[in-house]
Amino acid sequence: MKKSLFFSFLMAMAATANAQNPIVQTCFTTDPAPMVSGDRLYVYTGHDEDGADFFWMQEWRVYSTADMVNWTDHGSPLAIEDFAWGDDRAWAPQCVERNGKFYFYVPLHSRLSGGMAIGVAVGDSPTGPFHDPLGKPLYENGSWDHIDPTVLIDKKGDAYIAWGNPRVYCAKLNDDMISLDGDVKVMDMTVEAFGPGPKRRPDAPAHCGYTEGPWLMQRGKYYYLMYAAGGIPERISYARSKKPLEGYEYMGEVMPLSDTGSFTNHAGIASFRGHDYFFYHTGKLPGGGGFGRSVAVEEFKWNKDGTLPTITPTEEGVQPIATLNPYQRVEAETMAFSKGLRTEQHAKTGVYVTQTHNGDYIKLRAVDFGKGGQKTLRMAAASGLRGGTVELHCDSIAGAKLGEVKVAGTGGWNEWQEFTGMATVPEGVHDLFLVFSGRKGPHLCNLDWWRLED
Repeated sequence: MKKSLFFSFLMAMAATANAQNPIVQTCFTTDPAPMVSGDRLYVYTGHDEDGADFFWMQEWRVYSTADMVNWTDHGSPLAIEDFAWGDDRAWAPQCVERNGKFYFYVPLHSRLSGGMAIGVAVGDSPTGPFHDPLGKPLYENGSWDHIDPTVLIDKKGDAYIAWGNPRVYCAKLNDDMISLDGDVKVMDMTVEAFGPGPKRRPDAPAHCGYTEGPWLMQRGKYYYLMYAAGGIPERISYARSKKPLEGYEYMGEVMPLSDTGSFTNHAGIASFRGHDYFFYHTGKLPGGGGFGRSVAVEEFKWNKDGTLPTITPTEEGVQPIATLNPYQRVEAETMAFSKGLRTEQHAKTGVYVTQTHNGDYIKLRAVDFGKGGQKTLRMAAASGLRGGTVELHCDSIAGAKLGEVKVAGTGGWNEWQEFTGMATVPEGVHDLFLVFSGRKGPHLCNLDWWRLED
């Protein structure tokens, strides 16, 4: 019996160690909007509050990667408070880049009209800071329909915006990206355009499959409009057209109803370094569900005829497309997977890892140790108590211990000091686990960054 329980424990640990989805484990993340800028892929998300019984969301968050498996948490560069006219419901966003500026489109409840509204913030980098250049919504009319904006800059350089539940509102954007070129229109909400679906409320289009969460994109000669469909629970479907804002033809489902643990879904697609990725959300984190959602990603290949394949959710997620260099500063909030940890944000330090307890860990994938050998392990940490130990393990939590750093108390949780230890690392590419150990019970230390040195 003991052997059987131990074997089950090992199998459960192995399954966790191999998981990639959800891609963020330190908080709930929703409604992913991927964007490629330079040599990184960024994902803009909403944030479900812990223990929520509705879509209580106060801020937007940003994560980025260079290898599709190790994600850096950039914290929250934008929140409700950044819009003087907004007072609630920081729902699904999207950010796009144009002429060196980054335009962050968001829905939130307007104190001006009493309905939902579309806003836009502008920043000089993909991680902000962002500010509201208008001081008012980009669009509102008192309706609650105005959620989930999506923006596309097509191959001609023209920009378009669409949003809405239970119908698609759309318009062309001016070159300044913060004003509309002409009137807002409503797409033809027909079964031919969006497939069949139930009539969910009296003002909804009759028997039209579209629900919410539109995602505009262009590939080849077609414009594609992906969206959450079918009411509750939601699947992901799509339509396509040769025009950006009209003439759409229903093409079918991309992600059918699946065991995602969430009654909503919201999808986005990005091409990065020759690979195509489909982002969505689930309720698969511990304590998650319909109001505690988490972003996940799958790689896919387009069909030869330009249609999308059927994509199913997995726990394994995607494979690395590059390696991580441990001989340069690695932010502690860069991780492929984690257990028990949170991140926090400080004006001076930036984002850091916190709530570390005995047995908690950070996993990093595809770490390239080069020729290996004995190295100095350096890290910046803080502890308001007695500290703890950060151990390096190779390839699994229970894998070979490579070395450790002992972190002493520093007199405060934001009183940072550098600590060093020794590690003997293997040759080549391996997964790496930073495992926290110390007294059982209390929070051990905060971790800002680490690196190996010859």
